[in-house]
Amino acid sequence: MSDPTCLEECVEVFLDRLRRGRRNVALTGAGVSTASGIPDFRGPSGLYSKLSQRVFEIDFFYEQPRKYYQIAIEHIHTLADREPNITHRMLADLERQGLIEAVVTQNIDGLHQKAGTRRVIEFHGDVLRYRCTECHKEYGRPAVDAMIRTDGLPNCDCGSLIRPGIVFFGDPIPMEALIESQKLAQSADVFVAMGSSLAVNPAAGLAMAAHQAGATLIIINKGRTHYDRVADQRFDVDLSEFSQAVTDRLAMSHTK
Repeated sequence: MSDPTCLEECVEVFLDRLRRGRRNVALTGAGVSTASGIPDFRGPSGLYSKLSQRVFEIDFFYEQPRKYYQIAIEHIHTLADREPNITHRMLADLERQGLIEAVVTQNIDGLHQKAGTRRVIEFHGDVLRYRCTECHKEYGRPAVDAMIRTDGLPNCDCGSLIRPGIVFFGDPIPMEALIESQKLAQSADVFVAMGSSLAVNPAAGLAMAAHQAGATLIIINKGRTHYDRVADQRFDVDLSEFSQAVTDRLAMSHTK
């Protein structure tokens, strides 16, 4: 539980910085989705406590695609079945009010879009889209899941393997997402990093790029991050409590 006085002060500073900025950007990590029942990766009960990191390596996918999909249909594809939480909804509200321009996310669950955020840059892809490794025909999750249940493996009409739209370890970051997010970071007045330890590059490096370009860097995370030393504001608070307090403050300002 966050200290109520500290929480109130954090919200006041946060909204004041956003209102002063013209171009504000948020970067979200796994901590933003934990309140939706999606485990983070490195926490005590995170995905890596249940699954080997090897599952998320591109070499493993191509060497053992059947095994990958057996694991994925139970533990990975289902991430998209979750519902947005208060933090996703708060960010969508900030976008609607013109207080943030875009959300860059390391998450693959699609929950920012579900919450209503329009401009989302998915740095690591998502679990909703799939494509043929040869002809690049695109498939949705229902068709892929049906193939896995029937044949154990999704194959394209051309006979080639279908791969997920997530970015594996060993995959390049999609060029469009990389270029767009770098432009946003370098032109931001305020750059907010939420729910991320800022340990995985190049996504984490966006915070430093924004800082070096002159943005106000705000880090909101329960626990330390790799960029705490350069942050202009650092809020060590529970994300759900913080997001609810921001939402309440925004609602109050509309009723005045």
